[in-house]
Amino acid sequence: MFFDSARDLLRVIAVGLLAYGGCVFLLRISGNRTLSKMNSFDLIVTVALGSTLSSILLTRSISLSEGWLALALLIGLQFAITWLSVRSGSISALVKTQPTLLMRDGRMIEDAMRKVRVTQDEMRAAVRRQGIGGMEQVAAAILETDGSLSIVPRSGMGSGSALERVAGATEQADGGA
Repeated sequence: MFFDSARDLLRVIAVGLLAYGGCVFLLRISGNRTLSKMNSFDLIVTVALGSTLSSILLTRSISLSEGWLALALLIGLQFAITWLSVRSGSISALVKTQPTLLMRDGRMIEDAMRKVRVTQDEMRAAVRRQGIGGMEQVAAAILETDGSLSIVPRSGMGSGSALERVAGATEQADGGA
């Protein structure tokens, strides 16, 4: 009722220890960026690694060497894509989204919010999480490439150079809607 055989349990323990160790080793040699959540592509790879590791543990038909190869393939592809995206603007544009300005000078930019499917309530919640009590205290709110909302208070706006390459920031600074 609780398990088929002690052998199956021992297999999960043995394969689990070896697969986990192999995964940690591969992640260490590939660098910190492999598990970062800088954009949606990184998140997909992280989820795929977890799914692959669970398949190695629980599926008898997948050998440990096949599992290691699958993990190495995912990590290798992640490394190659991120390496290429740093060196090629077209590859970067293919795998990454651009951050989007959703609020400027206390006013929500409805068209941009609609385009990226962010509601006014979600914006207000993000502002509150930053300890800001009034929308008029917000200089800018940006939907980042990883899906998080960054809130820049008026007191921290400075020159605004952090808004470079944020979709909609130039139009807003020039007085656009």
